[in-house]
Amino acid sequence: MQCPLLYRFRVIDKLPEKPSEAATRGTLVHAVLERLFDAPAADRTAPRARALIPGQWDRLLESKPELTGLFAGDVEGERLTRWLGEAERLVDRWFSLEDPTRLEPAERELFVETELESGLRLRGVIDRVDVAPSGEVRIVDYKTGKAPRPEYSEGPLFQMTFYALVIWRLKGVVPRRLQLVYLGSGDVMTYDPVVADLERVERKLLALWDAISLATETGDWRPRPTKLCGWCDHQAVCPEFGGTPPVYPLSVRPAASGEDGQGRMGPVQAEAGRAVALEGP
Repeated sequence: MQCPLLYRFRVIDKLPEKPSEAATRGTLVHAVLERLFDAPAADRTAPRARALIPGQWDRLLESKPELTGLFAGDVEGERLTRWLGEAERLVDRWFSLEDPTRLEPAERELFVETELESGLRLRGVIDRVDVAPSGEVRIVDYKTGKAPRPEYSEGPLFQMTFYALVIWRLKGVVPRRLQLVYLGSGDVMTYDPVVADLERVERKLLALWDAISLATETGDWRPRPTKLCGWCDHQAVCPEFGGTPPVYPLSVRPAASGEDGQGRMGPVQAEAGRAVALEGP
């Protein structure tokens, strides 16, 4: 839904993208919040969380050496210090939104996978799953950015109802609550889904996959210009910026009369076979 051509560049062409400070900081903060729950409840404090940041940053660098390029030329380490300081502030803000001493997550960074009756396979990674004594399920996702204005909330809610759909189809349980925790602005957004919501998302996913399949077969992936284009790594090969996309790596068939290869792409990633996957943050 964001941009069909960007989807092609990422999923089919697999063009490289430079790591960003914001996205990497989000990954770091997620890792800290996940690891904090390894400690006993009474020890889940803000100072302990902040103390986890350097070690988790080292782990990130070890697993993804390319991240060292984020602060190339930062001889004095000033940029890195500011960046780590912002991560600390985001972690601190979380304690004003949730009390980890009162939480015992049933799952953290939970990988889920299910197959719909259509054969479409769904995969996702959920930040946190809480289960109440009554058995009610809450799905929690951390966002290190700011909460969107109401008119732009559809994307995050789509992500969360995607997770809820997978849980429902996998376990037969409709999550009682979907919760988005925005550390950048200190907001918490909640939504209580019903079966009709999940059925609607399932229909949307099937339509998205049909659009993906059609665009894959025809090679017709069109750019969808928005304000987000300014942050795109692929401007040099995007027609909107005077660029030419690389040669399409797949065989194509002409679009039949009436077909629209533009597609309706969303925050999903296609893999071989009929599968879509979604991951945070």
